[in-house]
Amino acid sequence: MQARIISQNETHYQFSQYDNWGSYQITRPVNSKLFYTADNFEKKKLLFQASLKNAKDLKDNIADRRSINEIVYTIQQSIGAALDALPPGKSNKARKINGNLFEHFIRLIIREVGVACHAGIVQIPVMVNGEQIFKMSYQHDLIVKINAELKLLGAIKTSSKDRLDKIFIDKFLYCRLTETSVPHIAIILNDVQRKNTKTENKYGINSTFLPGHFKGYTVKLNPLDGVYYCYIRPNMMAELILKDHIKTFDFLLCEDIWKFT
Repeated sequence: MQARIISQNETHYQFSQYDNWGSYQITRPVNSKLFYTADNFEKKKLLFQASLKNAKDLKDNIADRRSINEIVYTIQQSIGAALDALPPGKSNKARKINGNLFEHFIRLIIREVGVACHAGIVQIPVMVNGEQIFKMSYQHDLIVKINAELKLLGAIKTSSKDRLDKIFIDKFLYCRLTETSVPHIAIILNDVQRKNTKTENKYGINSTFLPGHFKGYTVKLNPLDGVYYCYIRPNMMAELILKDHIKTFDFLLCEDIWKFT
């Protein structure tokens, strides 16, 4: 690293710039309120592992629950920032690697709390008047079954950017085609990206979340059964509809996953 850059519009966000080893690339914005230093990470690591083993019992433990969100954010943003060192020509590959690793990471966490899950293809029986006519194949990031019974389907994304529509539509199509109401959730790291600016050497952040789309799909299409972020933007906690449907990731692990299963 050769420099640390403070966001111009939200100063708790920071960027790091690599030296020539990293082609002078600038990392994604990192929220310093959530991102642990190396020393803090070492202290929190064992607590995190213990919290996952006892997630069901942490309902009222606000400090340990907050730590779950922070350490997941720290680990995944460390991976993303490391991949940001790749030269511009490999940025698409880096994004794909980062997304795949986040999916694996979240599934490992859910298994660690005691719920078996996997990714894969779900065969959707298309029912007409109670009779199966044929099957369709759908890929899902998160599949939870209990005794072969499908309990939960989910999307795991580092950001909702360019993906929000599909998450809602997937639930609509699945439930309409199968004439069932299997819960669908979304797990999202955060919705913040570097803001493009014409002013040289000045950097800020932008939200990639589309509140109008989220509220429109929730009201007029179908609400998701859970939307979980490692970091919630202020408007998600204040605006009607958003505050009722968006929670932090710890809610899934400590409360909601047990309701679904």
